[in-house]
Amino acid sequence: MSICFHRDEKFRIPFHFSNSDAALLRFPFPFPEDSYTYSVNIEPHTRGGPTEAFSAQFDVDEHYIAECQDRAELLAAEPSRCTVLPHMHDAEWDALELIMSDMAKDYPDLFTLTRDGDQWTWHNRPLGLQDTFTFGNASTLPCGPFEYITRQTQGDFTLQDQRDGNLFLDGVTVTGAADYSPAFDLGMSFDEWHGPATVATEMGIFDRALQYLLKLQVGRPVRRLNWTLTVNPRFDTSAENYPVWGPDRTTITADNIGNSLFLRVELQSLYRLPRSNAILFNIRTYFASFGDLCRVPKWGRRLHRVLRDLPPELAAYKGLVRFLPTAVAYLAASDDGSPTSPGIAPDIQSLRPIGCPA
Repeated sequence: MSICFHRDEKFRIPFHFSNSDAALLRFPFPFPEDSYTYSVNIEPHTRGGPTEAFSAQFDVDEHYIAECQDRAELLAAEPSRCTVLPHMHDAEWDALELIMSDMAKDYPDLFTLTRDGDQWTWHNRPLGLQDTFTFGNASTLPCGPFEYITRQTQGDFTLQDQRDGNLFLDGVTVTGAADYSPAFDLGMSFDEWHGPATVATEMGIFDRALQYLLKLQVGRPVRRLNWTLTVNPRFDTSAENYPVWGPDRTTITADNIGNSLFLRVELQSLYRLPRSNAILFNIRTYFASFGDLCRVPKWGRRLHRVLRDLPPELAAYKGLVRFLPTAVAYLAASDDGSPTSPGIAPDIQSLRPIGCPA
């Protein structure tokens, strides 16, 4: 597999981000219908799906190197963004084995894992890393096993310990928090850390999700898509850094919305870990600007209809009220009233020229 990595992207000021045509066509567009209803929408996380973003267990794309660099910069400034409670030792090694094994399987030209008993060698070609270590002995790695491998993987990761009929957030590598604080949530139970999501809580969605996840089996991961709108392609919109990114929300205008407002999609996958019985949660984030999304006729039409008809309580919950009217007006130019096909596939092999049609 040949991937042309973007090495000079910046996910903070000064922003520098773009999707190639291939990256846009593989985008995990989150709306299978012309309307949106909040739901758990969990399905098996098998290899394959409506776009190439679903082809691997842990997706690697053209933004891989830049995202790993962005994570390293934030961890240098805020080391607590990677914290694992002491009793999660086995879960750390579980996570390392799962991620290394799947990345080496799905991308053999990029990653190699060689095992000789408990002596393992990991070769990461894109980042120029090669380390030999003793599995189970953290002192043989440059840092803890969970931190080591999640520094080399796109998306945020959490470890949930299962006990007393609940799940507890007992480990995190989170440098792309979307409107929450990983440091504040560390150690919380499932219902505690989802408490601010009042709409879903009132609908009983999280109660059902918890009961489902408590029964998650080894070797049968699941996934779901979540979404919001964000100004600029900024991963870190954490609660504690709101003064940094919050003012961005006042800058959207009819003139800049095509390049400045992004659909932010999380491909969330969950894995039961075999030794620890913990759950690994990967939150893999993708950005696509409104201007780019309009280059896919089906997606431009559908996004217009979804946002136009979004229930007010969902718009408020997702923090979209300020710029939703501007977004709907912009997207209206892409909606000619034609029907859209079911599902999220783009239904085209090549893109129209940049910009929405007049």
